Amino acid sequence: MHAVNQRRANSGRSGPSSGDVPATPFPSSYDREYLISVAIGTPPQLLPLNLDTGSSDLYVPLPLHKPQSQLISPSWVFSSNTPRSEVAGQKLYNISASKTSRLLIGQTWAITYGDGSTSSGTVYSDNVTLGGVTVSSQAVESAQTVSPTFTGVSASSGLFGLGMTVLNTVRPTKQATWFDNIKASLALPLFTANLKRGAVGSYDFGFINPSLYTGIITYAPLITSRGFWEFSGTGYQIGSSGTFNYSPLDIIADSGTSLLLLPQAVVTKYYANVTGSTYDTGMQAYIFPCASVLPAFIFGLDGSGNGSGVAYRGIIPGNYMNYGQTSATMCYGGIQSQGGLAFSVFGDIALKAQFVVFDAGNSRIGFANKKT
Repeated sequence: MHAVNQRRANSGRSGPSSGDVPATPFPSSYDREYLISVAIGTPPQLLPLNLDTGSSDLYVPLPLHKPQSQLISPSWVFSSNTPRSEVAGQKLYNISASKTSRLLIGQTWAITYGDGSTSSGTVYSDNVTLGGVTVSSQAVESAQTVSPTFTGVSASSGLFGLGMTVLNTVRPTKQATWFDNIKASLALPLFTANLKRGAVGSYDFGFINPSLYTGIITYAPLITSRGFWEFSGTGYQIGSSGTFNYSPLDIIADSGTSLLLLPQAVVTKYYANVTGSTYDTGMQAYIFPCASVLPAFIFGLDGSGNGSGVAYRGIIPGNYMNYGQTSATMCYGGIQSQGGLAFSVFGDIALKAQFVVFDAGNSRIGFANKKT
């Protein structure tokens, strides 16, 4: 059983069954990830974690952004069990300092990354608080071995997974995510993402703040077969004056991925509209002259998802596609190929341009444009 202690959030709303937490970009120059403050244990230990809608575990540590091969990664944390040789300045979850920590005997987790390195560990239960809402006996995955990719990121102590519990990597018994444990106790069984470019945004739980978006929210039903926040888009458009291409896209919304990953044909068309762009074989990525003007990327949703019948067009501004400099004159493209993945990935490049509703209660995901 997971007891839920609901506390009034700081925003002044009247109901206790909701909460919110700031989402801080790191590094702020190009928003590789968005960190939230999570309290674990008794007394509470505050750890900076990356809220990841593409995974379903709570663990520490994590890399700055997930390579394509890491889309199903566990949530875990750097802890007092992590070898000191694999810690490089991260804040640790001190298990013995928490009066409410308990080892889940026989439960373990492990993951192998694309470069062949691994991270693994044991599982504890403890109190976990986010946005003013506490779940007791929440599974916390403690790292005992850590991939060097994770060790090199001192700003983050791990990953807070809010994907579907079906993707949880604990064995032999899958563990429910924090959100799955509290959603029935929220005013609404949903959370929203309002990430911002180079600025602090927020995740809200149990309510939708209408001041954070423009127009109306358009919803798409979830595709539940793979366990992601997955949905279908009706097509795409390159640039505000371009023609909309009715070419369906199978998409997952993944806040733990930095980039916007699309089919190769779509990526090729996009960079055909960027002066001087080229594919760098060493980086295995598209780059472009930093002085080039980048077109917006626009995606579509069926109008039946907003009650008006008017098709939705979600706008990702062109300047969001600059992911940072690779040299004095060249920059890294925020749109890249999805490669062999069976779906496109709306990472932070896309999510920070949209107001996004993760509506578990109605098995749907919603999008609205916002002032960018």
